[in-house]
Amino acid sequence: MAESSPLKPWQVLAGGMCGLVLTIGLARFAYTPLLPLMQSQTGLTDAGAGALAAANYAGYMSGALWFAWVDDVRWRLRLYGVGLWLALLMTAAMAFSASPLWWAVCRFVAGWCGATGMLLGSGLVLGWLMRQGQVPQLGPFFMGIGLSVVVTALGAWGWTNVWPNWTSQWMAFAGLGLLFALPAWRWRPPVPPAVLSNAAQSATSLSRRWLMTLLLSYFAAGWGFVISATFTVAIVEREPALSGQGPWAWAMVGLAAMPAVFVWDRVARRWGDKRALLMAFGLQTLAIVLPACSGSLWAALVGALGYGATFIGIVSMTLAWVGRRSPQNPGKAMARLTLSYGAAQIVAPLVVGAMTQATGSFHAGLWLTAGVMALGMLLLATLPQD
Repeated sequence: MAESSPLKPWQVLAGGMCGLVLTIGLARFAYTPLLPLMQSQTGLTDAGAGALAAANYAGYMSGALWFAWVDDVRWRLRLYGVGLWLALLMTAAMAFSASPLWWAVCRFVAGWCGATGMLLGSGLVLGWLMRQGQVPQLGPFFMGIGLSVVVTALGAWGWTNVWPNWTSQWMAFAGLGLLFALPAWRWRPPVPPAVLSNAAQSATSLSRRWLMTLLLSYFAAGWGFVISATFTVAIVEREPALSGQGPWAWAMVGLAAMPAVFVWDRVARRWGDKRALLMAFGLQTLAIVLPACSGSLWAALVGALGYGATFIGIVSMTLAWVGRRSPQNPGKAMARLTLSYGAAQIVAPLVVGAMTQATGSFHAGLWLTAGVMALGMLLLATLPQD
């Protein structure tokens, strides 16, 4: 029997979306469109930019590691609430100093906040939907990531003429975050009235081989995600003919991501999770290599659209897949799976940033990323179809 709740499904989903805008969008994605400005005004190098992205994902992975062992859903809700407000603070804190060490600390803490929004938020929402007898899919929730990209892209573009300094733009994003903080806080999914024992919460339906294979495949997805998320704007701005077009490419990512989550939900229902994920992996791999094959505007925009249309689908389908196999504590299973995603997000920016610093071009890093994604597809193909 479904439990009664004063909240409606649209409120819980909308609150989760706003939480993603705070913890993933402002605390993480704002870095991407502001990166060229920070580099031009502070002298931040490509290797330094990659190191800051790695610090962010080190924080993300530390959160995933922590949350993988938190069984009490009441504590998961408390930590989620802390992450919401801490994300707002870390967005503002980026403007307090130009010290690389300060930035690294801010990016690390912001990464931890991202884990609260992505893992604790998605687990709480999915668990609430299942207890309410609703369709246990996370497509609408993950629209918040696409919205995050659009908000950060349009913010960076619209504020350039008003606040041309990088510090002012970080503070403007923090002020904007207050609009999302209130619904995210008020519409948090409530915890169930009784908490099951740890034994009942164990993910007994996940075989070791199945989970390990998905972990490795999800590592590849994390690699593909972070390279595009970190360097999309910078890749476009490096092309002389495309100077000034970076924010538009980033906006294309978000515009493609928002409707794509509904499309991938339908594809997964029709074809199954495994086949849908293989399609998404393949399309994202093509989107990654396009900018390496051509420096034209069409290649940049099509690549951005392809990346936006697939990366959130991969995350949504993978987390929902593993969450449905662990219905008593979906967030815990998601956190364990995400450790591999977070590991990729630490390694990949360091490797690609160093390659770009050495060669002066993103092309080699993009081809390496496409190879990692192809390997992830091969691993995914070995899993049994549900």
